[in-house]
Amino acid sequence: MIRKILFLFFVTFLVKSAEAQIVNVESLRRVSDTSKWSGSASLDVGLIKNTNSIFRITNRMRLQYNTDKNLYLFINDINLQQIEDNSFVNKGIQHLRYNRKITESIKLEGFAQSQYDAVSDIRFRGLLGVGPRFKLSKNKDFRFYLGTLLMYEYEEASDNSIAILRDFRGSMYLSFSLYPLENLSIVSTTYYQPLIKQLSDFRVSNETSLALKIFDNLAFKTSFTFNFDTEPIVGIPETQYELTNGIIYTFD
Repeated sequence: MIRKILFLFFVTFLVKSAEAQIVNVESLRRVSDTSKWSGSASLDVGLIKNTNSIFRITNRMRLQYNTDKNLYLFINDINLQQIEDNSFVNKGIQHLRYNRKITESIKLEGFAQSQYDAVSDIRFRGLLGVGPRFKLSKNKDFRFYLGTLLMYEYEEASDNSIAILRDFRGSMYLSFSLYPLENLSIVSTTYYQPLIKQLSDFRVSNETSLALKIFDNLAFKTSFTFNFDTEPIVGIPETQYELTNGIIYTFD
């Protein structure tokens, strides 16, 4: 077990040093109901189109521990991006999530997240959220979940002339995982996040990933991420998207 964790951190450090980001809380593999550690480390190559055309290499690490009643999840995404003019920008997310089982179909979850993104002109964004998560269906071939959370958002733009934002948002998501074949998984999560005091200010995002298992612990992954924000920071487009391809190593 210790060797697996050390190997996971070694892979993360190696990729980050070479150059190195995406957060989908849903797991690549089928979630086990037994008490255990699990995790993954992945490397993606991507092309992004927003205000510029960007090429990037992305590293993601996930570490999870779950028992009969509790689940703890930590995600760390870091990357280094190359833009058209050959300059570089950093982007990263650190995400910590806790789930407590109330019944077989309902869990209470809370999360904390920190984020910085030079492309979207975000110096720092901090999120704290809590709410119920509902299991809509589950069998060996598919899973559906619905989450309804309230979150507090603190945001600083890279431009010091822009005021610091402090607001409450709703965060509702629908997630499904499909396993049509033994070596194939399709995971998709869609978020809707309206500002509580002004519902016309909202964000919609979706990440859909397809993973094809190559070996027992190694898979090829393709992910598409779409983001829409009705009130982005000045100069940033309302719509952004990403398409990435890479490999992911998992352990359990």
